[in-house]
This record gives sequence, C-alpha cells and structure tokens, in this order.
Amino acid sequence: MFDMIVLLLECDKPWRNINWNQKSELKMHLEEFSPSNPDVKHIKILVAGPIGEGKSSFINSVNNVFQGRITCDAPVNSSSGHGRSFTTALKGYFISHGQIPLVFVDIMGLEPDTMAGSQPEDIIKAVYGHVKDGYKFDESKPLSPKDQHYTSDPSLSDQAFCLVYVIPANTVDMTDDKLIDKLKIIRHRISEKGIPQVIVMTKVDEACPLVNKDLRKIYYSKKIKQKMQICHDKLGVPMCNIFPVKNYCEEIDTDDDVDVLILKALDQIVQLADDRLFNSSDTL
Repeated sequence: MFDMIVLLLECDKPWRNINWNQKSELKMHLEEFSPSNPDVKHIKILVAGPIGEGKSSFINSVNNVFQGRITCDAPVNSSSGHGRSFTTALKGYFISHGQIPLVFVDIMGLEPDTMAGSQPEDIIKAVYGHVKDGYKFDESKPLSPKDQHYTSDPSLSDQAFCLVYVIPANTVDMTDDKLIDKLKIIRHRISEKGIPQVIVMTKVDEACPLVNKDLRKIYYSKKIKQKMQICHDKLGVPMCNIFPVKNYCEEIDTDDDVDVLILKALDQIVQLADDRLFNSSDTL
C-alpha cells in the first residue's frame, strides 16, 4: 500500500533539473565569492519565518555544509511548532567562522497574533539596517528611533540585501491567514525598494513519503511541487526563488544530497543579494 502511494506521488520526469554531483563546484563557487562592493566585507541575509519551523536550523545546516560536520551555532528550539520563539534578540551568524563573506541575521519568529512574535515593522527596519545586533524584540511595540539599538543612518554593511522566508513544507497549506498577512506586509514594503526575497521550504521529508524514502526524488515529487505552488500563491514569491531543502535535525553526520540542496539555495540567495548590493547607493 505504501509503495502504491509513493508511486502516485512521482512524476515521470523531474520538473526541475539538478546535478547531484555539483557539491564541490557549488561549495568552491561560494567559498571564492566576494561582494561586488569592496566597502562591504560581509553581505547580510535576513532570515524570517514562523516560530519553531526551521530558521535557526537552516542557518546551522548551511554552516554544516562548509564545516563538514554537525554544528549548532544558532540555538534551536527543540519544541518545534509549539510555545514561543526561541530567538528573542537580533543576532548575526558568520558562515564558516567568517571565511565566507556572508552573515545570516536570525530574528524572532513570527506569530499570527498581532501582539505576539516579531513585529513586521521590526523586520522591515532590520532589512534596512536600522536595528543593531543584540536588540531584544518587544512584542508589544516595534523598535523606536529613540531606542539605543536603533541606527538612524545605516551604512551598506548594516543593511540586508536579501530576505529569506523559511516556511515548512509539511504545514504550509495550514498556515494561519494572520501570519500570511504579516508576511505580505513585509514583502510589499521591502519589494518597493527592490529587496529580493527567497523562500527556503524546509521539512520536505515530512511533507512527502517519496522524498522521505529518497531525497533525490524531490524534483519528481508532485507533492513538493504542489507545496511550492502554495508558497507562491500565498506570498507571491516567484517559483524560481523557492527552494525545497532538508535541514539537518537528527543526523550526526553530513550528507552530500542534503548539502547539494542547501548549497543550490544558498548560491541563488547570494547571487540575488549581490545583484541588489551592486545596484545600491549609500541608502536604500
């Protein structure tokens, strides 16, 4: 019966092509990357999404690829999907101990309720570089220009040049409309300034038994394509900027197939961010 279900989920041919042998090439390309503006040493990437659904795990997973081992620089909430956000303060994480010129900025998780989780205004301010590292989020109100953690005149290095939404594939179709509304507010506001946006769709193995059985079937999966379409329909992010991945969660060793999916997503994120940096002036 299980095999029958798996067969029904599989397309005859992949709907997106991927070279599973490109890990070394992708890794080298990213390790040799340098920002297009010499005044910017590290490009900032802001990571946002629902609480407990893989933001910090994705940051750790990226670091795992380059370290070749399981790491846990960004603390992860073990009670995924329940309780409150484990991340309460804005914090930047350098990739591979700063050897790669990228900084992932982790932010408090979003929640459906108006007065819960990070506020859309704080995320927008963080993208534009107005929020200093270490700012502890206040769920009752967004950051004020009078606050000591507010930067009134951010430099290019303070600003983020891509916003990554981390959305779980296994529950995307059940995402609360109020949460989607928050994401839409953020998307609309930063789109006005040309900030590129990418969806990293996590938990693909939990969303599709075909992929759970064989990760290389990810682009044969009708279910994964359907979940990506839902992400596109809800948030408006182009399908070409939606990347299904599997985060490292229970593993004690890295895996080449997991790494390739993460590297492919990261490569696109870096290209989009650097394009935006290249086209930026001193202020956004």
